Amino acid sequence: MSAIMDIAANENRQAATMNSVMAEAVPEAAVVTLRPSPKMSSRRSSMPSWLMQIIAPLLGLAFLVLIWQIIAMNNSQFPTPMLTLQEALKLFADPFYRTSPNDQGIGWNILASLQRVAVGFGLAAVIGIPLGFMIGRVKFLSSMFGPIISLLKPVSPLAWLPIGLLVFKSANPAAIWSIFICSIWPMIINTAVGVQRVPQDYMNVARVLNLSEWKIITKILLPSVLPYMLTGVRLAIGTAWLVIVAAEMLTGGVGIGFWVWDEWNNLNVPHIIIAIVVIGVVGLLLEQLLVALAKTFTYEQVSN
Repeated sequence: MSAIMDIAANENRQAATMNSVMAEAVPEAAVVTLRPSPKMSSRRSSMPSWLMQIIAPLLGLAFLVLIWQIIAMNNSQFPTPMLTLQEALKLFADPFYRTSPNDQGIGWNILASLQRVAVGFGLAAVIGIPLGFMIGRVKFLSSMFGPIISLLKPVSPLAWLPIGLLVFKSANPAAIWSIFICSIWPMIINTAVGVQRVPQDYMNVARVLNLSEWKIITKILLPSVLPYMLTGVRLAIGTAWLVIVAAEMLTGGVGIGFWVWDEWNNLNVPHIIIAIVVIGVVGLLLEQLLVALAKTFTYEQVSN
């Protein structure tokens, strides 16, 4: 009987030892199984990164065109990608024709929209960036303008369009006003936040050296705030281009937004899709231009 009990005790000890070994081995095995094999990693590295950057967007565009084709097959009124491409070739064969004020090429409409965006966005930058510096620099101004910005920033840009029509009595300045009022908030907020996040050590050194306010702005604040400021500018340009299309649909005249609405009234759906693509491409180019500008102005380059 004692021998049996000894054997059972030995078996229990062996089982406990085996369980402990398995408990320690299972996490390690799980970690090992998650690691890619050398063959898999070599296969991944065999494709150059530049080729991956080309193939991935092309696959995304092909997927979009496939969905577009499926929608066109199930809806006879929706144009196919090939039909839209043919219309685009005709449209861009002469984008700057002009037969009447209401019959102009898509090139003139894009330029008219870009001109409005440039004026409204430029006015917002001229006013918003210095105001952001002052709000971030002076605590009293921050407390004064904080509630105003919090109240007006969430307002839809198109809600400001009737105010512009009432004040300026004209569609073109009203559209510029809408761009201005929606573009100024990102610039003010990001610039003010950048000023407030300047390290206090920098300001202490400026006081010790008895630097003037102009030197503090140009030598300390501007290099530190520039990344925040450019982020606000990039956000503002995207919002401005978004607003101008909607504003032109309501105000009329010459512009890509009015052109889209006019083509809808003519039930020319291929031209509407072309305009959507053009609006997206122009907005992407504007944003990438500002991203490249932000990468160009680094701290070392500005301080030099």
